[in-house]
Amino acid sequence: MSNTTTSVLWVAYGADGQVVGTIRKSDGAYRVTIAGADAAVGTYPTMDVAKNALHSHLPAGADWPRFVEH
Repeated sequence: MSNTTTSVLWVAYGADGQVVGTIRKSDGAYRVTIAGADAAVGTYPTMDVAKNALHSHLPAGADWPRFVEH
């Protein structure tokens, strides 16, 4: 029997269409990474919390990103 870990990736796009970050769901948790960062900013229990965390790490006044599942 094999253990398969599945993950789902959402890419966050800013108002100008540039990628601003990602959210990856794996093992029931959501890991947030800002575009260009070397490491994740954190792991969160729900998608809503992860989206808010990603937005909070964007520059002040940034529009709410558009999240697209890949």
